[in-house]
Amino acid sequence: MMKKNNLVILIKNSGRIPLTLLFAFLLFVGCHKNYGTPPLPFSPPIEEEDTAVTEEPSLAEKLQSTAWDSTQVSEGIVWKYFHFTDLFDANESVTVFDINLNSDNIKIAFPYVTTGSFLKTSEGGEQVGADVAINGSYFYTDEGGPEIFFMLEGEMITPNRPGYPAYRTNVGLTVDKEGAASIIKRPTDGWSGIEAYNLLAAGPLLVYGNQLLDQLDKEFNTERNPRTAIGITGDNHLIAVVVDGRDKQSSGMTIKELGKVMQALGCVRAMNLDGGGSSTAWVKGEGVVNYPSDNDKFDHGGERAVATVIAFITKTESL
Repeated sequence: MMKKNNLVILIKNSGRIPLTLLFAFLLFVGCHKNYGTPPLPFSPPIEEEDTAVTEEPSLAEKLQSTAWDSTQVSEGIVWKYFHFTDLFDANESVTVFDINLNSDNIKIAFPYVTTGSFLKTSEGGEQVGADVAINGSYFYTDEGGPEIFFMLEGEMITPNRPGYPAYRTNVGLTVDKEGAASIIKRPTDGWSGIEAYNLLAAGPLLVYGNQLLDQLDKEFNTERNPRTAIGITGDNHLIAVVVDGRDKQSSGMTIKELGKVMQALGCVRAMNLDGGGSSTAWVKGEGVVNYPSDNDKFDHGGERAVATVIAFITKTESL
């Protein structure tokens, strides 16, 4: 009330006050009051949500944490199996043989037939008394016998078929007289001049020097199919992998996907073998343990006869 009364008195006495002084006083009173928008109520700062995305486990971590159905077949040989529902966004039926090459009791053999004959993986395994066996390399599907370079105990059994795609014979599995296994690249001048005791060629080369290799843009590489591969780990284990395919239960893999699996399983070198209907995994006393596709059924009865077999034997004193 005091300010209003003072204003009334000033107005009444305005005749005795200079107008400029009166306007200055009114301007002061008007500006002193707060006629603007009142301040907003205080709000605490909004905390930012944690938008960090949990990283998906790597393929190696995924395979390592997989609850494999694992069986010790013999000293130095482990057989593992798992049916994935989310491997490469697909169903995948995968059989793995882990062979400890550091064991003095492990022997690798190559049962085979020549032109005009065929040999099932199971038959080859049984012939040499193997504990486990997988199918080998490419063969003549019409007449039988190996189709690409194969050397056994220092003798060349088969040269490469003329005109055979180079990328499918660019790597070989070697086993020397002492039984030491290795995976080697094809020499620049071809396989014919190589000195080796046992050598089975195939391809493509999947992993070398622990590096996943680029592959040619060929249907053979880019389509999903049953696959068979072998690799050598840094601690000298041989890993044999058989992937089923051509069925809704298992899609099969591309060559690149297969290479990723071999690398994730610890292989520093790895190679593709014959696949498709040939892909077979056999265990002594169990028979065929994967799901070969040659009968168009997801069972153990679709084994295809091939020409070469890779067999792993636990040696005894008699051997």
